[in-house]
Parts: sequence; structure tokens; C-alpha cells
Amino acid sequence: MAAVLMHVALNFEKEEILMDTKQKAWLYCRIDAPEDTHGALKDQKEKLDGYARQMGFEVVGASEDFGSGLDFNRAGLKEAMAAAQTGELNALIVHSVSRIGRDTAKTIDFIRQLNDCGIKVYSPLEGEISMERQDAFFSQLLR
Repeated sequence: MAAVLMHVALNFEKEEILMDTKQKAWLYCRIDAPEDTHGALKDQKEKLDGYARQMGFEVVGASEDFGSGLDFNRAGLKEAMAAAQTGELNALIVHSVSRIGRDTAKTIDFIRQLNDCGIKVYSPLEGEISMERQDAFFSQLLR
């Protein structure tokens, strides 16, 4: 009985610690244009920042890119992945999944790499972007 109570107490303490630990988010923005003449990038970042705070995240970093979503050799995207791999964040927040990329296979691979680091991807338009749902869908198709 004492062991059970101790286990419950330890789990309760663990949950309290986890609840007190603010989740850390990285904001990633991208526009297709070579420059931000209309302030779209700034607007995107402000919306993501508001969404992150509404969701209870502490924003620990942000990166941005100008250019095609077909090109995955982008400095801002690499910076976000490097931060994920070093444990600086718990979540990547993007305007939409298309901001990560326009190549479906490469975008899925990028999100899987983040998930392998324990990082979740969120969008104010799409909610949590999870590969688990897509994997389940493709598993059903292949049966």
C-alpha cells in the first residue's frame, strides 16, 4: 500500500513539474516573393506569435525564408531543424503546412524528422499537423 501511495505521489509530482514547464515554440515563416514589399512576412510572424501565446507556448526563436517552397535548402528551415535537434523547442509553429514546403514527400520527411526529435508542428489554420494520421491513412490504402 505504501509503495502504491509513493508511486501515485511521484507521478503527481512529475505531472506538476510538467505542468509548470512552459512549452517552447519556434516560429517559422516563408513567403514566395524574393522580398517582403507588402509586409506579408511581418504579418505572418505576428499572427504566429499571437497563436503561440494563445496556445500557452513561450516563443524561443523564429526564422524566415524568402523563396520557393520546392527548395528545401533554405537557411531559415535549416535553423528551425537545428534548434529542434538540439532540444531548444517542443513545437514548430507555421502559418500552414505549405510554408514548410510545396513538395509533399520532402514536407512529410521534414515533419517526420521533427517528430523523431519529439517536436510537434502546429498551424493556426490546420491545428496540429501530425504524420500519425497520414501514416494510418496510407496503411489502410496499402492493405
